[in-house]
Amino acid sequence: MNARLVRLFGVFGIIAPVVGFSMIFLAIRTAPWFSWSGNALSDLGVDGLTAVVFNGGLAMTSSVMMAFSAGLYELTRGSRIGSMSFILFIAASCWLLGIAGFSETAGRIHFYFSVAFFVTLPLAMAAFAVYALRKGIKWLGLLSVLCGVAAASVWAPDWEAVAIPEALSALAVGVWSVITGAWMTRMRDEV
Repeated sequence: MNARLVRLFGVFGIIAPVVGFSMIFLAIRTAPWFSWSGNALSDLGVDGLTAVVFNGGLAMTSSVMMAFSAGLYELTRGSRIGSMSFILFIAASCWLLGIAGFSETAGRIHFYFSVAFFVTLPLAMAAFAVYALRKGIKWLGLLSVLCGVAAASVWAPDWEAVAIPEALSALAVGVWSVITGAWMTRMRDEV
């Protein structure tokens, strides 16, 4: 493991949720029709300036997540379960790019990218939890489990619209990303 690379790419774990949520809230500000209880976040990606802001924000967030993935790769190199975490996280980054590139107007493909994104992220955190626990980093393993469970469990209730569970799931992932990224930026020795 190259601790310098882990520190460098850990910064992107902090930045990703900041970029993502900033752009989502900016898109919402341009959409007076948007309702948390009546829309999906992807409704913002359909038309006009709102779509440019929303889809551009998702694409930027995807890029930052990919950079963070490079840090996960370097951190977990040599571990099968760690590699699985990296693969799942980079896949989620690609699914997010697919959500941005294929808006709701593209048909079912948008739905498939969205489901893949929201399913893959908790799986990535579960794999990372096993990695962290095997390495003896119990607090990070527990954080990964809690955030992964939160990201998945918000989908259990029957929601009339999905903007709220989308945001809550993304928030759980964002908390994990920021804390894990901050921990990575302080990496000194091999883990």
